[in-house]
Amino acid sequence: MNQPDELTRESSRSRARTNDLLGEVFAASYRRLVVQMYAVVGDASEAEDLVQEAFVKAAAAGRRFRAVDNPEAWLRTAALNLYRNRWRKLRNFSRVRDKMVQSTDLPGLEEHLEVVEALRRLPEAQRTVLALHYLADLSVLDIAEVLRIAEGTVKSRLNRGRAALAQLLGEEGSDV
Repeated sequence: MNQPDELTRESSRSRARTNDLLGEVFAASYRRLVVQMYAVVGDASEAEDLVQEAFVKAAAAGRRFRAVDNPEAWLRTAALNLYRNRWRKLRNFSRVRDKMVQSTDLPGLEEHLEVVEALRRLPEAQRTVLALHYLADLSVLDIAEVLRIAEGTVKSRLNRGRAALAQLLGEEGSDV
């Protein structure tokens, strides 16, 4: 048997396995990831773009992506990193952006628009930990690992974020 032919077949099988995994993860996680990113970025189309770009990165990673223990967490981290990189570039060119989308086809977000609007007024660090904790349902330890910060920093940001969010929503002393 010709070795180049065997390598080509193995490469095709590897791509097929990656595509199968991506299809399963997409079906199970796409909407959740978009909602989580929407809470961080405040723009539905940007949230969808970030999640889609994360899936493209996963497809490009191939075997490395198939080896991860938690594909959804990998995709969330990739989307957050993409957002941070994009934000760094954008802040150098423009400080004015539309913070809210006029309409969205993401179910359930319209009824939470006031909360999302309040989240957008928080500092990015607080907004991110709140979104990961409440929307992604991550523990303090998981958030610390995803963001590569200390657990105490996560707790502090959660505490400050909750207080600021409660104040913005006019619910002093409430538990978010």
